[in-house]
Amino acid sequence: MVARDKRSITVQVTVNAGIEKVWDFFTSPEHIIKWNTANSDWHTPRADNDLRVGGKFIYRMESRDSSFGFDFSGQYEVVKVNELIKYTLDDERKVEINFTSKGDITEVKETFEPETENLPELQQTGWQAILDNFKNYTENTQ
Repeated sequence: MVARDKRSITVQVTVNAGIEKVWDFFTSPEHIIKWNTANSDWHTPRADNDLRVGGKFIYRMESRDSSFGFDFSGQYEVVKVNELIKYTLDDERKVEINFTSKGDITEVKETFEPETENLPELQQTGWQAILDNFKNYTENTQ
C-alpha cells in the first residue's frame, strides 16, 4: 500500500468551446458516460448526478470485458454554475474543479487529493487522460 499523500495533484485542459457547453458536457450524465474513461479498455455505463450542494453523484466505471468495476462517487460541497465545483469522495478525499471562461475557450482545472492504492504519478496520468477525453469529446460533439 502506498502511504497517504495529502499533497494535491492538478490536471487541466483548455477546451475550444464556450463555458455553457463545457459546463453542460462536464455535468450532464448523458455526456459523462461518453467521455469519462482513461482509455478504451474502460467505460462508464451509468452516471447519476444530483448537481447541488449536498447532492450526490455516482459514476459506474467498468472494464469493457466486465472483469473489474467500481463506483466513483461523492457529495457536492460547493456548486457555482459555470465557475466551480467542490466535492468530497466517499473515501474522504477532496476534489476542486475550476472553470475559467475566456470567450470561445474554457479552461478546466481539477485538483484532487491522491488515494493510497496507486502512485501519485499514475493517478495524475489517469485523471489527465480522462480530462483529455472530456476535451476531445466536447470539441468534437455538437
